[in-house]
Amino acid sequence: MPQSGSAEPAPPEDQGDQALTLDVLRRLVGNDWSRLPGRTLVVLSRDTEGNAYSPFSTYSHARYSPVYELTGEAYPLESELAADAELRDLYGQIPDNAVAALVLYPLG
Repeated sequence: MPQSGSAEPAPPEDQGDQALTLDVLRRLVGNDWSRLPGRTLVVLSRDTEGNAYSPFSTYSHARYSPVYELTGEAYPLESELAADAELRDLYGQIPDNAVAALVLYPLG
């Protein structure tokens, strides 16, 4: 297994688990993780307990709406709905609390 290098990200300040915003992700990538080798694999956990992992594969711009306390659904952007009648039929009603989101998808 290839070595990921000796540079390690700084441990996060203990503020409890919370949603990660794009501003925080940019800081982590630009500062805390900038010394990691470029070939370092980005891996997503299937759940909070770490029961399964998969490499990060792709992303989409979407809207997110919580259904339960910490889980929810992703919906297309308004511009995507305006341009695609099939998408409008598929997603009839988007919740009013849906917010802009960067959705990350695992490879497997």
